Amino acid sequence: MDKKQGFFSTLKHEVIRGLSPVRSRSKSPARTGSPMSALLRRRPKQLTNGEPLVGSLTGEVLAPLYEGPDQDGSELGDSKRVGSAIGQWMKGQLSRAPSMTATMAYKHRSDLRLLLGVMGAPLAPVHVSTTDPLFHLSIKDTPIETSSAQYILQQYTAASGGQKLQNSIKNAYAMGKVKMVASEFETASRVVKNKHAARAADTGGFVLWQMNPDMWYVELAVGGSKVHAGCNGNLVWRHTPWLGAHTAKGPVRPLRRALQGLDPRTTASMFTDAKCVGEKKINGEDCFILKISADPQTLKARSEGPAEIIRHVLFGYFSQKTGLIVHMEDSHLTRIQTTGGDAVYWETTINSSMDDYRPVEGIMIAHSGHSVVTLFRFGEMAMSHTKTRMEEAWSIEEVAFNVPGLSMDCFIPPADLKTASFSETAELPEGERGKSALMVSGHRAKVAALV
Repeated sequence: MDKKQGFFSTLKHEVIRGLSPVRSRSKSPARTGSPMSALLRRRPKQLTNGEPLVGSLTGEVLAPLYEGPDQDGSELGDSKRVGSAIGQWMKGQLSRAPSMTATMAYKHRSDLRLLLGVMGAPLAPVHVSTTDPLFHLSIKDTPIETSSAQYILQQYTAASGGQKLQNSIKNAYAMGKVKMVASEFETASRVVKNKHAARAADTGGFVLWQMNPDMWYVELAVGGSKVHAGCNGNLVWRHTPWLGAHTAKGPVRPLRRALQGLDPRTTASMFTDAKCVGEKKINGEDCFILKISADPQTLKARSEGPAEIIRHVLFGYFSQKTGLIVHMEDSHLTRIQTTGGDAVYWETTINSSMDDYRPVEGIMIAHSGHSVVTLFRFGEMAMSHTKTRMEEAWSIEEVAFNVPGLSMDCFIPPADLKTASFSETAELPEGERGKSALMVSGHRAKVAALV
């Protein structure tokens, strides 16, 4: 028994000795270690895999070891067994690893671009001006849906800090953290879920500045990429690493992120013409539902070329208990008429929940929240339907009002701003905007800026 154990011990030692990258590096000091070599040095137990690797070789007759460099100068020739398949297997793994890494990196970049394009700086559906006077409750000759909405908004304004206090705010600043992930991709034949969504999520942060009248600037950095957008009161622009700086089509609209519990005055102004369409429980809390829609003139102004914005609807859910807005849902539908093909439709739905309301200088601010984005592509052919699900969680670290020194110069558009406007389909894949409606198999829809 001792002799048998000694044989296995010797065999295990020889196998490790033959595969060790450290051994080959010592004979070739001019060679640079590969990333895989570093991994093997850190985890020698994963290389040998303990006894199972030895046990799998007990039935073989070992060929003689070939010590020294290969005649052809191959990298693995410093130490390997002549005629063994292990050396070839290791060589295959080393040569295959870079391609797998490159594929995963490309997929991650594509996901991150989609996340930032869709969730980075979406806009509200309608124009809002903070200089317009707030509504006055009117019951006479007013539909019950409209008068009910006005009453709900008065309760919201009071619960948020009051109209007088809100009117005293000239500018605002907010800083927070975000976490984004593409959690699910669905086609007509299968559903692919991100099983490691928690670990695969990209983290980052954002800074938001606002100033009367109708000026704002946001900068969001996630996963090594940065998106920033702004409005100087006359035009809205956005800058991404892949498109540069472009102006947005249509009227000036507020940033949706500011409406997620950070700017109660703009939120109330946006729902001025809303209608109360019912009630619903949100996370166990009874809420009133207010609805606003972009008018046909606004939709036409936002459309361009083969891309037509068909609708953009926003629902606000106001708590019957606190009066605050606790949930927001908007749906945006775009029709793309491809050259010589059927029309393709893109529907973007964003559901956002606002939590942890706390007073900041008397104004109630939501300090955390969560958004779920669904990007649905459909057309004449059912097999071409795809659905992508993305998620974002955020938390607010700091909020301040009436910041000294903030001026209009902080909201000047970039100098390299392109004069040609981009439509809200500017970041659709080339196939969606041009010659073909086909998607590249195995890739998520590269759609951004649809809202």
